[in-house]
Amino acid sequence: MSKRILAIGGGELKNRETLSIDAYIAEEAKKAAGERRACGLFLPTASHDCMPYYNTFHKVYTGVYGIKTDVALTVNREWDLEKMRGKFAAADFLYVGGGDTVFLLAQWKKSGLLALIKEAYERGVLIAGLSAGAICWFEEMYSDSVVEGEYAMFKGLGWLKGVVCPHYNERAADFDEIVLGGKLRAWGLENNAAVEFTDGEPKRSVGGGKVWWLDGSDGKRIIKTEF
Repeated sequence: MSKRILAIGGGELKNRETLSIDAYIAEEAKKAAGERRACGLFLPTASHDCMPYYNTFHKVYTGVYGIKTDVALTVNREWDLEKMRGKFAAADFLYVGGGDTVFLLAQWKKSGLLALIKEAYERGVLIAGLSAGAICWFEEMYSDSVVEGEYAMFKGLGWLKGVVCPHYNERAADFDEIVLGGKLRAWGLENNAAVEFTDGEPKRSVGGGKVWWLDGSDGKRIIKTEF
């Protein structure tokens, strides 16, 4: 099965700012589900398992698209491994919410949730993630997880190659200086912009925002519309 990650640069789910991307995710989930009702599993780890965030996800994906939803909660609570496996087994897509990326990765590793995510990824379940949920898969990520408002590079999971910046339309100047000055190769994802990776390779952009590709080796900065 193809391994797929849809990295979304940002946008407020509660304000319906990413509906074109949500519609794509819902369509792909329904294709995967076939005759049964599609199901999406929400992972709010980066927001410390904020339940209002899950409620917003439910309102969008069930209210607008008719998809059943569930949530994976592990922060400051006991949880049953077999029940959690059942949630992942039933999911036609995972949606990883935004928040604190460094906390997200630490909690996934500490709790054992990362192994279940990897299993789902390996069997071809679409993983969609916004902001923190988008950048955690890359080798390096530009984030203010440690001190709010102070951006720096952090190590990601390394499932996808390169460096990435979410909310690129808000952070372009500083990020460009780091990437172009350091001769790095990077993705800049604007709000309401997403790039889908299949088996580690970029395949398409989704949404109304722009997906940028920066190549510090030759100083180029281009908008990616074709892959």
